[in-house]
Amino acid sequence: MSILFEGGIVFMFPILVLLILIIVLIVKGILNRKNDNTKTISLIASIALFTVVWGFLGQIIGLIGAFDMIEAQGDVTMRILAAGLKVSFLAPVFAIITFLIGRIGIIVLTWMGKE
Repeated sequence: MSILFEGGIVFMFPILVLLILIIVLIVKGILNRKNDNTKTISLIASIALFTVVWGFLGQIIGLIGAFDMIEAQGDVTMRILAAGLKVSFLAPVFAIITFLIGRIGIIVLTWMGKE
């Protein structure tokens, strides 16, 4: 849970909400086997792609802020720089994991629809 706060609540919590939404849509699609899941699959794909873009937007905004701070401070140690870079990668990694879960769900729903 602390990683959510460390990665920035403005970007990490929306990604978490979108992950939960994707999981709900996948479960809904699996339970709704008899109906056509084309709209559900399309919605999952759109949400998953938005999540990745949102995560990278968080990284870019975080890096801009970090570079502003480095510029204002002057010299910074490699340790501080490495810690800042690590934090900047948390939102995109979480977004990519969410994207992969969405894509796996799409594969499952597509496979179930072919039967």
